[in-house]
Amino acid sequence: MGSGKDIRDVLFEAGISIDDVVYAALELYVPHPGVENRERADEVFRRELDIALSDPNLALLIYAGVLLEEEGKRASLPNMKSSDYERDLTYLIADEVIGMTIAKYVGGYKGTFDYVRYDKAKPGILGELGPFMDDVIAGLIGGVCANMYTRAVFD
Repeated sequence: MGSGKDIRDVLFEAGISIDDVVYAALELYVPHPGVENRERADEVFRRELDIALSDPNLALLIYAGVLLEEEGKRASLPNMKSSDYERDLTYLIADEVIGMTIAKYVGGYKGTFDYVRYDKAKPGILGELGPFMDDVIAGLIGGVCANMYTRAVFD
């Protein structure tokens, strides 16, 4: 890796641990063939998350969300008032586009549907994150969950 820094480290520095992501994902867990209980779901979700986070393109999409969040906190986003960023107004859709892109990139259309579930419910850390990162992490969870539910059956 170019900088020697993993996207997991970037997330951790932004206040988001892998355990936070897993906890939020499992709050909306539903038993499914291959992931019949939470313990198995935790194991399979972590495996799928590791696979997803090893992709440099996904890492860059997540990193873009981290940078946008940082700029929003500094009131440095172009064409946006800091009060609009802080209130996550409905006209701000770039965050949703990034979340949906991540979900679809990782888990296809199924990932997009799971993203919507997580974006609406905002379980765990999702309810604490800013306008960009809640969608980035919801997209990540949605995509990974779609893969978990699809591929766990074959384990």
